[in-house]
Amino acid sequence: MWLYVALALTGLFLLRRWHRERQTVPGLPEKFVLITGCDSGFGNALARALDARGLRVLAACLGERGAAELRAAASPRLQTVLLDVTSSRSVAAAAAWVRERVGERGLWGLVNNAGIAVPTAPNEWLSKADFAKVLDVNLLGLIEVTLSLLPLVRRARGRVVNVASVMGRLAAFGGGYCISKFGVEAFSDSLRREMRPFGVHVSIIEPGGFRTAMTDPAAVLAGYRRLWERLPAETQAAYGHHYLES
Repeated sequence: MWLYVALALTGLFLLRRWHRERQTVPGLPEKFVLITGCDSGFGNALARALDARGLRVLAACLGERGAAELRAAASPRLQTVLLDVTSSRSVAAAAAWVRERVGERGLWGLVNNAGIAVPTAPNEWLSKADFAKVLDVNLLGLIEVTLSLLPLVRRARGRVVNVASVMGRLAAFGGGYCISKFGVEAFSDSLRREMRPFGVHVSIIEPGGFRTAMTDPAAVLAGYRRLWERLPAETQAAYGHHYLES
């Protein structure tokens, strides 16, 4: 008897999954999505995936090399724009560029993906500038991009997707990264409530551990060593060289 029940439940689960996977949003070829941080990693992969689904992808890259490589790998629909999220002038220029392309249709999707992880180290090893460097990209840059494009998202009754992290729930190491992701979650939660009356959805994604350029172990270790070298002798003695090597 239990075997039949298990088979029936499995069948219902597979049927529901099949039904969900076949659901599509109507009119995808007419919908614009802006993604930040498309030079590599998640942003690059998402830009190519949405382009393959037929959406009008507006891919924001930090450098021309990343933009050129992405254009070469995608369809002619995909357009790129250079964007430094830490520069208000760059954000304003990118927002104007987006506005010209979406027109009265508005922006159906905004994916705030741009981010950095280093410098990261024990908090005592870091300066205020080290924290500010990460917060400027991961949190303040995300906020400015969102506020600059929110009228276009509201016009389309679209959605904002902010890439947070599991480290936005549990701070596993020092530096600005975990702090910034806690901030992304708080900003997203308040924005979600504010935008609900306008029909705008606000979501977060909390990736776990993935191997990308941002999490390259060699780069993280090199950063640790640079920070160690600038520490006062007293602090180095307190931690000991074994701490660095471990």
